[in-house]
Amino acid sequence: MAGLKWIGATLGWSLGGPIGAIIGLAIGSLGDAMSDKGNLLGSGNPNTQQKQEPKYRTRPNYRTQQQRRAQTTSGDFEVSLLILASVVIKADGKQDQRELDFVRNKFVELYGKDRANKAFKLFKKVSSQNISTRDVSMQIQQMMDHSSRLQLLHFLFGIAKADGMVTDDEEDQIHSISNYLGISNRDYSSIKAMFYNSVDNAYTILEIDKSASVNQIKKAYRNMAKKYHPDRVEHLGEEHKKGAEDKFKQVQKAYEFIQKERGF
Repeated sequence: MAGLKWIGATLGWSLGGPIGAIIGLAIGSLGDAMSDKGNLLGSGNPNTQQKQEPKYRTRPNYRTQQQRRAQTTSGDFEVSLLILASVVIKADGKQDQRELDFVRNKFVELYGKDRANKAFKLFKKVSSQNISTRDVSMQIQQMMDHSSRLQLLHFLFGIAKADGMVTDDEEDQIHSISNYLGISNRDYSSIKAMFYNSVDNAYTILEIDKSASVNQIKKAYRNMAKKYHPDRVEHLGEEHKKGAEDKFKQVQKAYEFIQKERGF
C-alpha cells in the first residue's frame, strides 16, 4: 500500500489531534512512509495542504471552528468513520464477523472494491489500538459539520444492527459517542428509531409526539426532510451523498406510514 492515495482526497483537520495519532500509528504498522504528509492522501488542493495548522487545538475559537467544519473532506469523514466503527464493534467485548462484513460491504458500496479492501486493512490496524472514544469524538464534534455527524451516527447503528440486534453495550457506546459528538437527544432518538421495530417509531423518526396534529406532522416532515437531505453532505463527495439517502428514505417512509394511519 503506497501511501494512502486511495482515499481520494487530502486529509484536513484529521491529520492532527487524536485521530491523526491513531491513523499515523496504523499507517506506520502497515509500513507506509509518513515523511510526505502533504501528498499522503492523494489529489486534494495543494493550497489547502499548505494552510493546514501543524497542531490540533483542543479549544479553537468559534470562527476557526466554523471555518474548519466547512473544510471537512471525504478523507476526514472516512477516517473518522473507520475509528468510530472499530469502537462500536468492540463494545460488546467481541468482534462479530457479521459486523465486520457489514463494514467491509458498506465500504465496497461507498468506494468500490479496491478502495474498500485497502480501507479495511487500515481498519484492522486501527481496531487493534486502545482508543479514547471521548478524545476522538470531541475532535470530530469540534471540526465536523452537524449533517456529517448525523451520517456517522446512522452508520454506527447500521454496524451494531448487522448481526441482527443492537446489544445494550453497543447502544450505550453509540449513545456516549452521540453525546460527545454534540448530537441532541431528539436527533439521537430519531436515528436510533430507524433501526428498531415499534408502532411509535414513525413519530420518533420525525421527532414528534403521537398526539401531534396533521399540521404539526407536515411541518415536522418538512424539517426532517431538510435536515436529512443528501445534499447536506455533498461536500463529502458523491459516495457519501448516496449513503445519506438511506436516512432520507426512512424519513419519507415514516411520513407515509403516518399519512396512511391518519388518513390525510
